[in-house]
Amino acid sequence: MDLQLSPEEQAFRDELRRFFDSAVPPAIRAKVRREERTTKEELVAWQRILHARGWAVPHWPVEWGGTGWNAVQRYLFREELFAAGAPEPQIFNVNMLGPLLLAYGTPAQKQRFLPRAARLDDWWCQGFSEPGAGSDLAALKTSARREGDVFVVHGQKVWTSTARHADWIFLLVRTGQFAKKQEGISLLLADMRTPGITVRPIETIDGANEVNEVFFDDVRVPAENLVGEEHQGWSCAKYLLGHERVGIANVGLTKNRIRRIRELAARVRIGQGTLLDDRGFAERLALLEMELLALEITQLRAVTAHAGHESVPNATVLKITGSALQQRAAELLLEAGGPLAIPLQPAEPEEEIATPGWARMITPTYCYSRAATIYGGTNEVLRNVMARSALGL
Repeated sequence: MDLQLSPEEQAFRDELRRFFDSAVPPAIRAKVRREERTTKEELVAWQRILHARGWAVPHWPVEWGGTGWNAVQRYLFREELFAAGAPEPQIFNVNMLGPLLLAYGTPAQKQRFLPRAARLDDWWCQGFSEPGAGSDLAALKTSARREGDVFVVHGQKVWTSTARHADWIFLLVRTGQFAKKQEGISLLLADMRTPGITVRPIETIDGANEVNEVFFDDVRVPAENLVGEEHQGWSCAKYLLGHERVGIANVGLTKNRIRRIRELAARVRIGQGTLLDDRGFAERLALLEMELLALEITQLRAVTAHAGHESVPNATVLKITGSALQQRAAELLLEAGGPLAIPLQPAEPEEEIATPGWARMITPTYCYSRAATIYGGTNEVLRNVMARSALGL
């Protein structure tokens, strides 16, 4: 989106570009642009570079490490970060735990957890989904019974991203039985080193194991780690998911993917020209770019109208549309790669893989993109939510 920037905003964007040009480690930049996975150590290192500059948590209040930037400045920050090939700050710390504690946490919880989350001294993960409770999150069964000054947690979470790296987890548990299943849910903060917690990685179709099963076998969590009121965790969950779904739109990611599609399609020879000259391919790419522009304008309107710590009302629309566009971009990327995107395994461990380096991540990227319309709330279910809340159907 080509914004009409004021001289002050243009100067701000120039400052961002100078910083990202010099501060992003080249090895990390190369990985991000190829959509390869960065390691935990690389992400921690980058988060601390941002923290040293004062930019690790730009949307938090100034007293908790925020920048005081307005909505346009925060928008420009994300745009330039993606354009520079820099990793996004760790979402569970920055976009989820931080806003959650700022809205519902006690003063002691904020003081204890927020500074460490901003610097990534603690790595957080999210314990929401369970077997039988994914998009229907209120059907969760992991229980927590109160015993004096502790909650004793028993149950299982699944599809828990980065749990094997995590120091802490924020999780939803059932603390009571009420007529409505959304009632009787509480939100706890648990140290992943607590006895009784077991993490088991799940290998996904793209060959990664960043999602996990997490088991809780009579895990004792201090009652001081309850966020908000007991039995009122559903309000916390709805608020937190509003923040998650804005980020899942991932306009910057899709923009970068489109840049990569253009770069790779220009290398693919077809007759006397390239794949970019193919009318059908060019039309599909142009349509994707137009729809992404419409989403970007919608997101900027939502973020600009977003005040304080309230959830963004049309976050569900952003999530549904943004995740679908990510998948379409991945499909075009796969088409640009053509036969070279087919993963070829070496016959012997010491042999080189025949696939060129630029093509090796295309198929894993495409496979992983299939999950985009599932995590953060399945799009089919979210359309029903929109129909009820917005249209009264």
